[in-house]
Amino acid sequence: MFGLGVASTLLLATATTAVAPAPAVSFGAFLGSGQEGVDRSELLEEWLGGTELTVGHTYLPGDLWSNIEGRPEFLAPWAQWRREKAERLFVLNVPMLERNEDELPDEEVRELLRAGASGGFDHHFATLAERLVAAGLGDAVLVLGWEMNGTTYTHRCAPDPEAWKLYWRRIVTTMRAVPGQAFRFDFAPNRGTDAIGWDQCYPGDDVVDIIGMDSYDQPPGETFDEHISQPYGLQYHADFAAERGKPVSFPEWGLFRNGDNATYMRRMLEWIDHVQPIYHTISDYCPHGVWQCLQNPASSEVFRATLSAASPEPAPGRGPRPGTTDPDPGRGPRPGAG
Repeated sequence: MFGLGVASTLLLATATTAVAPAPAVSFGAFLGSGQEGVDRSELLEEWLGGTELTVGHTYLPGDLWSNIEGRPEFLAPWAQWRREKAERLFVLNVPMLERNEDELPDEEVRELLRAGASGGFDHHFATLAERLVAAGLGDAVLVLGWEMNGTTYTHRCAPDPEAWKLYWRRIVTTMRAVPGQAFRFDFAPNRGTDAIGWDQCYPGDDVVDIIGMDSYDQPPGETFDEHISQPYGLQYHADFAAERGKPVSFPEWGLFRNGDNATYMRRMLEWIDHVQPIYHTISDYCPHGVWQCLQNPASSEVFRATLSAASPEPAPGRGPRPGTTDPDPGRGPRPGAG
């Protein structure tokens, strides 16, 4: 992990016009995994003319079980942020397996999923739950095993969907058994089919609280209408959740393959307003982002105009530096790559 010195390099716009109604949907941005992510939240709020970020989003490292267990020093800055205002929501992506980005072969993944389904890793998730509760984060939204329908992560589903579902169920059962918890578990595949239709990985309504989706401006689908209508696309996501009486979310979204695409940005924000997710968080670093990444000015203007609490003025110094990449390369490869 490393910091980008955002506080010393940002030139923040000052709102001078009448305040508009705040966004109806809780939102935030991934701005860094640790203290730097918390610190940048306030600066992003200023850039948005005072609009408050009510969602704080970070990722547990997936390299070692000791990190997946949630080190207290890692959780502490987010616990402090969460305590400051009752309306804030803490969202934590939780890997289901260590060596989560080591490109393990399907055979090994299958063995690990079956070990998890048999209870071999329950104690790690019990420890995580206990530490979250002790930190005051017992009401966190946990995005468990995200992008499971893809190929990027060891916690992928395709090598053994039945074992994957049983393993998810064990994790949720284990964590819900910890006194003081009120966790909500978010099932969040990639948009589209990817390696497997994500409904084949769905573990059951009794162990899923939110049905999320990571949706970037990339294939499958060349246009936003195709993002909506494609198999396992945005409409299928909304319908799948509605049939089960579940709220939706967008834990990760942003620009990608098509560069600075103001049309995607406008349409995605319109879709969010249409389906009213419980929360959404944009991945705010290059190439996905609109504040820390300076290479997307047209999309940035759309985002800021839509979510700002006041009519935005130009903010040429909004990001740390042109070409900024992932503010925390230890978090994982680019989101949506799976």
